[in-house]
Amino acid sequence: MITNSRFIFSFSLAILFCSVLFAQTGSLSGTVTTKSSAELVPGVTVEIKNLKRITETDGDGKYLFANIPDGTYIVTTHSDGFADKAQTVTVKGGAAILNFVLSLKSINAEVTITASGQEQSVYEVFSSVNSVGSTRIAEKASTSVGEVLEDEAGVSVRSFGGGATGRPSIRGFEGDRVLVLQDGIRNGSIGSGSGDHGEPIAAMNLERLEVIKGPATLLYGSNAIGGVINAVTDDEDQPHPGYSGYFTTFGGTVSQQAGIAGGIEYGVKNNLFEINFNAGRDSDFHTPLGKIPNSGSNTRGGSGSYGYFGEKAFFRSTLTIDRRRYGIPYAPLFESRELLSIINGGIDCSGDPSPCQFRIDEMKRLFANELPPVPDAQIDIKMRRNNYRVISGFRDLKSPVASGTFTVDFTDYRHQELEGEGGTDTVATTFDNDVFSYRGVFGQAKTKKLSGQFGFEGYRKSYLTEGAEQLVDGRVRQHNFSAFILEEYSFEKFAVQFGARIENNRYRPTSANLTERSFTGLSTSLGLRYEAWNGGSFVANISSSFRPPSLEELYNFGPHVGTVTFERGNENLDRERSNGFEFSFRQNSAKVRFNGSIYYNALSNFVYLSPEDIDGNNFVDVEDGLPIGNYVQEDARFYGADASLDVDLNKYLAVYFVGDIVNAKLKDLDISIPRITPARARVGLDISVKNFNFRPEFLAVGKRGAGDIFSLETPTAGYGLFNFNVSYALTYKRTAHILTFGGQNVGDKLYRNHTNFLKDIVPESGRGFKASYTVRLL
Repeated sequence: MITNSRFIFSFSLAILFCSVLFAQTGSLSGTVTTKSSAELVPGVTVEIKNLKRITETDGDGKYLFANIPDGTYIVTTHSDGFADKAQTVTVKGGAAILNFVLSLKSINAEVTITASGQEQSVYEVFSSVNSVGSTRIAEKASTSVGEVLEDEAGVSVRSFGGGATGRPSIRGFEGDRVLVLQDGIRNGSIGSGSGDHGEPIAAMNLERLEVIKGPATLLYGSNAIGGVINAVTDDEDQPHPGYSGYFTTFGGTVSQQAGIAGGIEYGVKNNLFEINFNAGRDSDFHTPLGKIPNSGSNTRGGSGSYGYFGEKAFFRSTLTIDRRRYGIPYAPLFESRELLSIINGGIDCSGDPSPCQFRIDEMKRLFANELPPVPDAQIDIKMRRNNYRVISGFRDLKSPVASGTFTVDFTDYRHQELEGEGGTDTVATTFDNDVFSYRGVFGQAKTKKLSGQFGFEGYRKSYLTEGAEQLVDGRVRQHNFSAFILEEYSFEKFAVQFGARIENNRYRPTSANLTERSFTGLSTSLGLRYEAWNGGSFVANISSSFRPPSLEELYNFGPHVGTVTFERGNENLDRERSNGFEFSFRQNSAKVRFNGSIYYNALSNFVYLSPEDIDGNNFVDVEDGLPIGNYVQEDARFYGADASLDVDLNKYLAVYFVGDIVNAKLKDLDISIPRITPARARVGLDISVKNFNFRPEFLAVGKRGAGDIFSLETPTAGYGLFNFNVSYALTYKRTAHILTFGGQNVGDKLYRNHTNFLKDIVPESGRGFKASYTVRLL
């Protein structure tokens, strides 16, 4: 009897143990179809992010994961030509089903690799992220990454009249505080130092553009104290058999724009070959007041790469070439002092010292309803960038360090400022910037709760200007080295991320007249994420970041049309320190997607150009026809909010909203910081019927009043614009075809962009229409 009782008891325990054991795992399966035609899509990469498990859909568009532990997971899809998708699923024993419907277009992409250095959903990362996919980039049909991103929450475009000069500004931060990367590495340009220097990035060749809003210094360095723009050309990390590729052609009316771009990949066994090309042109663009002279551009370039992807190791090498030439509107009027003479009633301002004042209010009044006279000469920028990159690494090792990636990169960058008159060009100034970069990132083997990465990074920069606008005396070499760590503890509903980066920057001028400087600083951050419900989470971040003064802030001296200032650098500048917090809420469900944040940043020793008024006549002093600005430091603070919302009302109709507001001032002086974007709100409808999509929208932008601007700025009125976009998407066998047609500023509204250096003499584009056609081989 006792023996039988023991047997029954033991057998019951075994049954209970097996039940619990098998209840702890389940399966996840589903199908992937297209939204336009409901076709099943084979070869789509499906990944469970939390578990790092990857599979592909079979020939019937189905996928299956077996032995999945109980839990809630982020699952993503990726396939060339379709917008990446991220969805949340809960597995509780048994079989869970999660189906995906892929779209050829998307207002916002749902996957990022920039925020944490590895692919994640934008809804699960700790940083605030905007991710813009290739279809959205094609709709914008622009050679400028600034213009592509200007519609995103928290992002505006800083420009110098022409579209080719557009560079992104994030939450009021611009210049050296916003780092522009290409595939996670510096692109070697000098676009941060001047309003008329664009970024040599071929937007139409990109897989997507990612924006990290707020300090991203831990992973990317001190220049990212305000945020990061990462141009992702390709995120392939494994070969695929056969061919895939794309071809895009686009055009527009506002500047008689036309261009093409394309690329093709071929995979055989472990080898992957890729080639891309692009070419485009823009003529002078039109405004409601007329055509802006010498505002056009020409671009061309391409890249080629070879990669070998083994089971545990990989290698990839890439060569990228970029060539472009673009005009600088009205620049000769500044250099000849003709504009200075006009705003001083026509008197002679050519003498030195000049009796003329830089009367910005008079400039605004004179050109409120007419354009300045067309200059007799023109100034163009001719830019070249040659980039060589090698990436190698290992992955999925069963060791404490499970993965590692090494990147070595060299950029040979040059741009020349050409002065043209009578059909003859003369090289006035040459800017050379050679940058050698290296980066190593190592991923720890993930335990049950802990994951993380650590690494090192550095670069050597050699900078030289020669000619009429030689702002720095002789060559300056900058040496940078840093080490960083980023760790994450994850629990069922709660996660903690913390990290640190130590960085050293050394400036070594060759001129005996300039002083060597060295800066070392520590950046830290702490983030908390709480999943309140399935798809809904709250995120809080606090950070302390440092930035050394830039080369231009330390050593520039002379007239600089690109900032409309006679700049005087300051070799005694100290490092900046930013202490801030951010609170975010995110919702990702089948019908509602929301991503919004509020933030506050306090900066000590904020560097800016302060106007000089030695004689105390309430007018800024003038030298070489430009207002004098000295680089000085004051404490500053930035605060604001930004958000994006998409709501599907039914299968045919959705509404979306994008909005942001930022307030930035010098604390003690109670003066606004220059070129801060006014409050903005964008509201639209997203109407989809079978293969057609129609998106009408209204953009409202607030004013910048007299009490809310910098001393060298004028007020900017608010405005409203109506835009629309129509697209047709069709998948047929292994090809996807996307046609788009859009209208911008349909009402031909005369308006000024407050972040444009030339806003008082150059209004923004008038009514314009753009069209594009893309075909993708899937």
